[in-house]
Amino acid sequence: MNKILNDYLEKIEKYLKPLPVSERVDIVKEIESEIFELQRNGKTAEEIIERMGDAKELAKAYLGDLIAKGHSFSWNRVLAICAYYSLVSLSGLFVIPILVICAPVFIICGIATPIIGAVKLIDELLNLGIPYANYIGISGIENPVVAFIICIVIGIVLYIIGSGCWKLLVYYIKSVSKAKKHLSI
Repeated sequence: MNKILNDYLEKIEKYLKPLPVSERVDIVKEIESEIFELQRNGKTAEEIIERMGDAKELAKAYLGDLIAKGHSFSWNRVLAICAYYSLVSLSGLFVIPILVICAPVFIICGIATPIIGAVKLIDELLNLGIPYANYIGISGIENPVVAFIICIVIGIVLYIIGSGCWKLLVYYIKSVSKAKKHLSI
């Protein structure tokens, strides 16, 4: 492979730096394989780079695909989002950070709210005297069973909001990432 294509691959790898090494190596190998295939088809280095597009845009497309692959929360996806965030346009400066913060916060609060309500209920029913449990409650509601049911409802609502933020983030990234479509031979 000539210097122009090596430089191109190095740029892509630089843009993918925040990703774990295994993910980054897989993406670079896939692009390298595409380059070799185009070379076998008689394309010059300049034609290959023109076909594949700007290195930054191609890296952004791969990051977008990596983020959009699954629907569950994982730290590798958060790293990919951070890397992607460093490559997106001005709108991403606001949308991505807000959704990256809101999604896990709402999900965690959605899980914690019923647990805290259960602690209060158990403390009230069994008179355990759990420290600080007397500070847990909903203003104006004295019945611990009713408060627990309200905590469950609030927890479900918060969890749904968090999941919605995560899905909205993935949708936003999918819609912004378009450069990889030009790779098909």
